[in-house]
Amino acid sequence: MKQGIHPEYMVATVVCACGNRFETMSTQEELHVEICAVCHPFYTGKQRLVDTAGRVDRFKRKYQKDTAEPEAAAPDATEPEPAEPESVSTDEADEAETAEAETAS
Repeated sequence: MKQGIHPEYMVATVVCACGNRFETMSTQEELHVEICAVCHPFYTGKQRLVDTAGRVDRFKRKYQKDTAEPEAAAPDATEPEPAEPESVSTDEADEAETAEAETAS
């Protein structure tokens, strides 16, 4: 390795958004992270939404609005009235009665 071109490797303090602090080695003195092993859902077994710039809230508002519109726009649940059956002409009814009477005798 060439001498003088590599950054200095020192003890660094890592600060998480949850407030946890720990030390490690790095080329920077202090590191800021959003998630660490103390608050990460994989290690804790708890689900926690990490909201970056309101993205989760914006997503919820967007899809709550979409689901609310179809309910308001839905027409009344009234069923259409059934169509009246076609009426049988009197001539056809008379012929049917005559045929029944002949078969009965």
